[in-house]
Amino acid sequence: MKKIAVLTSGGDAPGMNAAIRSVVRKSIFEGFEVYGVFQGYQGLINDNIKQLELGDVGDIIQRGGTKLYSARCPEFKTPEVRQKGIENLKKRGIDSLVVIGGDGSYRGAQRLNEEGINTIGVPGTIDNDINGTDYTIGFDTALNTIIDAVDRIRDTATSHERTFIIEVMGRDAGDLALWAGVAGGAETILIPESKTDIKAVAERIEAGMSRGKKHSIIIVAEGVMSAAECGDELRKYINVDTRESVLGHMQRGGKPTGSDRVLASRLGAYAVDLLKDNISGYAVGLEKNEMSKTSFDEVFQKEHVINEKLYQLSKELSI
Repeated sequence: MKKIAVLTSGGDAPGMNAAIRSVVRKSIFEGFEVYGVFQGYQGLINDNIKQLELGDVGDIIQRGGTKLYSARCPEFKTPEVRQKGIENLKKRGIDSLVVIGGDGSYRGAQRLNEEGINTIGVPGTIDNDINGTDYTIGFDTALNTIIDAVDRIRDTATSHERTFIIEVMGRDAGDLALWAGVAGGAETILIPESKTDIKAVAERIEAGMSRGKKHSIIIVAEGVMSAAECGDELRKYINVDTRESVLGHMQRGGKPTGSDRVLASRLGAYAVDLLKDNISGYAVGLEKNEMSKTSFDEVFQKEHVINEKLYQLSKELSI
């Protein structure tokens, strides 16, 4: 009997539970045994592994976070440490693993695959910065969380005639900032993939004020600068009353949207399908609404790129 394990690693993302549920139930449907690894790679090392049944994943599809928990484990980069995890799997007869997470989680998955554990990666990160998929699990939910916050802040910005600077997650990728900026009607969007010209931002705000505009919304990805730093830089060029809001970890939480639940369910099941066919060393994804697979090597070879047409549209619509 084939035995498959599943773990979540890195930052949590809404929809991870739906992916776990999909892996578990698809595995059982196929006649496999399935195991949950608790606390990510740290749990793999510590032998925190438990067989899962259908009831173990009941009533979790609507929950944010991850039932299997997550933990950072930098020591997993060490071959000797990874070997402990491999031994913990093999002593149970487990030869296949589904890793749900982002770029760092995929690197651990790639190493395990090279060292004898058939491994498939499932993209779970709110940053939407994984190559080989149009969307990652959690992105849509986080995006809608930000949009809701922007809508609420805009009410106050209008009432008090102020410029609000909203800091969102995105250390190396600006997808959340860009999509939220377009959907929320932000006047300015600052992302890591594009050079930041604060003077030009100040001039745009000043031009709006000259024609009677009373407020502005600026969305800045954390990888560019903090909201406070952005306000300080703006005031070097223009006399403007700003307020800063940092959304922080609220962007990771909450019930996953229907889109994220369906995406996670499809990706989790497809991961099991690949392992059933003895295919490993790939990350699954959704491209043009079809399931796809991309080798870990190819995932890492390409740099994440922003949707330039959408970024240009954001500028055209914020005049």
